[in-house]
Amino acid sequence: MYSAEINYCNQFSHCLCGCLFLTGCVYVVFIFKVFGLGSVAQVVTGRGAFGEYLSVNVGFGLGVAMGVHIGGRVSGAHMNTAVSFSMCLFGRLGWRMLPVYILSQLIGSFLAAGTIYSLYYDAIYHYCGGNLTVSGPKATAGIFATYPAPYLSLHAGFLDQVIGTAMLLLCLMALSDQRNQPAPSGGEPIAVGLLVLLIGVSLGSNSGYAINPSRDLGPRIFTAIAGWGPEVFRAGNGWWWVPVLAPMVGGVTGASIYKVFVELHHPSPCEHRRELEDKAEEETMSRM
Repeated sequence: MYSAEINYCNQFSHCLCGCLFLTGCVYVVFIFKVFGLGSVAQVVTGRGAFGEYLSVNVGFGLGVAMGVHIGGRVSGAHMNTAVSFSMCLFGRLGWRMLPVYILSQLIGSFLAAGTIYSLYYDAIYHYCGGNLTVSGPKATAGIFATYPAPYLSLHAGFLDQVIGTAMLLLCLMALSDQRNQPAPSGGEPIAVGLLVLLIGVSLGSNSGYAINPSRDLGPRIFTAIAGWGPEVFRAGNGWWWVPVLAPMVGGVTGASIYKVFVELHHPSPCEHRRELEDKAEEETMSRM
């Protein structure tokens, strides 16, 4: 009887810890997406009076930085499904955690879209005259999810997302590689935020640089429910699946490139220690 009570308490404790962990992951994504989507909403509904394209890049970059600040020590600040999947594939994250991260990322993104919709409800309806459209001069669906530029084909858009996400993972691997030149301790949030900003200002104009399946799918589902309807899945020749699948391919590609061309060529621990000793000896000799 006593043993059964202990088992029940342990199970309850594990369940409670799991729920709290999931909630924390959702909260981190929510914070990142509120800042990102809010910057887009402000630019679109303000007709350029309250910002421009750079404002959106800064909003997403700083949003990511704040997310890493908040959740970096708790959940690893996993805000990107492509990153989480790549880390699992390369053994840096347990596969059993992947469903938890994906679920939290989708929930956080969905809730962030709902929050921005509520916050900018009057502004959105004033801007579009109450006609919620996906394309056209008064389109507002792009506040929440990404859509391709009119000139962009599906295959070119797929490549766009693959390259953008590959650059993200390649640089993230470098920033966290303790045997290379990692971001300074405590400076990781700013470094990651600047990386997202860099991708936005250089690789973002074709389709809005989703580079994150959950960043796009969660808000897209919200817009389908909130009044934009199934057109959010039909627009851009059925574009919706590209920012879901292509970043997964790009993430693995970027991580593989770093692994093959950089990480595998690090000196062994003994060689690294010898290099440090030689460098220290050279510095000592130079002072004499």
